[in-house]
Amino acid sequence: MVKLNRSFWVLILFSIAILSIQFKGSFGSESTNEAYVTLLYGDEFLLGVRVLGKSIRDTGSNKDMVVLVSDGVSDYSKKLLKADKWKVEKISLLANPNQAHPKRFWGVYTKLKIFNMTDYKKVVYLDADTIVVKNIEDLFKCSKFCANLKHSERLNSGVMVVEPSEALFNDMMQQVKTLSSYTGGDQGFLNSYYPDFPNARVFDPSLSPQVMKTRPVPKMERLSTLYNADVGLYMLANKWMVDDSKLQIIHYTLGPLKPWDWWTAWLVKPVDVWHSIRVSLEETLPGTGGGKTPNDEFIVKFLFLLPLCGLLFCLYRSIQGRDLFGSLSRSSVYNLYCKLRSNGYSGLSTLNSNYQLHTGSNSKVPQYLGAVSVVVCFVAVLTSIGVSFMIVPRQITPWTGLILVYEWTFTIFLLSYGGFLLVIYQYGKKIAVETTESSVDDSGKVHQRADASCDFTTWYYGLGMVFLAFAAISLPYLLGVTSLFLRLGLMIAVAIVLVSFMTHASEQLAIRWFLKGLEDGDTTRSKSIC
Repeated sequence: MVKLNRSFWVLILFSIAILSIQFKGSFGSESTNEAYVTLLYGDEFLLGVRVLGKSIRDTGSNKDMVVLVSDGVSDYSKKLLKADKWKVEKISLLANPNQAHPKRFWGVYTKLKIFNMTDYKKVVYLDADTIVVKNIEDLFKCSKFCANLKHSERLNSGVMVVEPSEALFNDMMQQVKTLSSYTGGDQGFLNSYYPDFPNARVFDPSLSPQVMKTRPVPKMERLSTLYNADVGLYMLANKWMVDDSKLQIIHYTLGPLKPWDWWTAWLVKPVDVWHSIRVSLEETLPGTGGGKTPNDEFIVKFLFLLPLCGLLFCLYRSIQGRDLFGSLSRSSVYNLYCKLRSNGYSGLSTLNSNYQLHTGSNSKVPQYLGAVSVVVCFVAVLTSIGVSFMIVPRQITPWTGLILVYEWTFTIFLLSYGGFLLVIYQYGKKIAVETTESSVDDSGKVHQRADASCDFTTWYYGLGMVFLAFAAISLPYLLGVTSLFLRLGLMIAVAIVLVSFMTHASEQLAIRWFLKGLEDGDTTRSKSIC
């Protein structure tokens, strides 16, 4: 009987163990009493949150990662974040009590809700535009409130350690309408709420537990720059203000130059670190590996293939046109041969007239043509660049974004400015058909038609503009320049050369195409007369 009871209890304990394992497998690990927290107001910062979570997990942390989301976040984004092992908590936004505040600060006071996350003993708040490059678990040893001082001797709310308290949160809510905010947002309010923060001692994680017990627990502590390395400050000096091998958190604070926008990587060198984490994102939902989205991938493929298909179609039509032109040429040669046999050499005068220029053809070029061409050229360039940036997704990889923008800028420019040149060509042709002036110039010299010359000129100026357009972006990287301002300086310098070249090229191309139309029109008129 005793042996049976022992077997029974062993079976019960074994069953409980199996059930507990299954429970954890179904619902994940138990919640910790410490957590990393971030905020997400809309889908625009979704990729930033994903990369932040990946950077935290890459340091070996198994603490909770909580993302507070507002109504502006889509259901798909919430599903993706859950698949990335984030705990998604829906919150309502706190209105900004300041009448005068930047438009983008309309809901930033919601960040204060992290002070009311009483389910956790302590939380480390990280903005969505930060990444963790080294383990930061020691931040949970920090006091009740910790943050970093920036160059203006004010605390930055992008990285904070908070000991949640309902009483503290309620006190903040009572003072949000009375305390001033120099930024018009949460950061300015926190600086007013903690006026003595600049005098707080610096958090030192290397202190032993014995030493920490002998000291009174401070109300607040300052974090070193290692925990909030500002990319904006990096760009000013082109280096980190601290030993970069010891950096633990990088904060991308350059306003509109966020790391997930593809063009930022071509301007800001530290964004390379962010993208190295982005490309390692797992495919937790179909098509999301490497920070991609199914929608963006479809758009990228469509944008990449459409101009190529158009180019292949044009080449096909060009080949067909050449075959047709070849057959017409052979037919013309045969007809000319028949005429020569039947009428002697009377047809030679017609042949010679096809290779003559009009008298004073240059004088027929409208005076305003060059200026109009320059204006149309630059309008076409600006339109092409603007449309390209509008249609290319922002959060794709840097190389993909650059290639697509170049591809569509060249395509739109070729269609728009090329169409203008065709109009000029037809205008010149129309003028030639209507005129009755002699095709021999004052010197009596006879010139051949400039078809080949015009084609060479078009290729010369076209390839020149393409080369300078590529040089404007690639030159800083070929020279190994990493400074933002020096990169911009080189890009602007090459852009000035490009503008000068385009001004000259657009004027010359318009004149060339007008004269080509004039010559072709004269040839057509001569043939019709003969």
